[in-house]
Amino acid sequence: MTEKLEDRRSRRSQKLLKQGLLELMREKKFSAISVRDVTERADMNRGTFYLHYPDTTALLQSVEADMLAEAQMLIDAHMAEFEMDGSLRPVFKPILDYIVEHRPEFEALFANNSTSNFTDSLQELIHRNGVSLVQAKFHGVSPTRMDYLISFVGYGLIGLIKTWFDQDMVLPREELVQQADRLVNGAAKEALFAADEKRTTSENAAL
Repeated sequence: MTEKLEDRRSRRSQKLLKQGLLELMREKKFSAISVRDVTERADMNRGTFYLHYPDTTALLQSVEADMLAEAQMLIDAHMAEFEMDGSLRPVFKPILDYIVEHRPEFEALFANNSTSNFTDSLQELIHRNGVSLVQAKFHGVSPTRMDYLISFVGYGLIGLIKTWFDQDMVLPREELVQQADRLVNGAAKEALFAADEKRTTSENAAL
């Protein structure tokens, strides 16, 4: 019973520290935030902070890990829909809904990207899942062409979301989903099919 109570207290302390950090990151750069700033915002002492994290960078990394894990869960939950539908929409829409729900947090992480490379972590998430998605939809794709495609698509989708936020989400959400779907389909058609068509034309010309 005591152990469970301690676990709950530990989780609550970590949650409050993460919330405090994110609030501060919306007010100033991460590099200007100290452990004292975080503990004062979370109404905790520094000893409690150091029970869980060695420094603010470790706390930031834990915040990012939580958000990426949540995104992965959403991808896993909708992967079968992608395989049936054949478009990005079933996977991208719930991810976008999650990002919009946590817009202040994502904007703070994007703004401090030089500290933690959050954008690269998102790209790694997209690449890790994108390989299986591309293989499911397009058979016989070479690893090199697949890497180029997923890198282009991944950073393109991240750029779309950041631009959408910068423009205060003026574009309707459904239209953004359509834009993303067109980006993926257009990139796939160019990267995966154009090379095959060119090779087939060359082979026919050689006959």
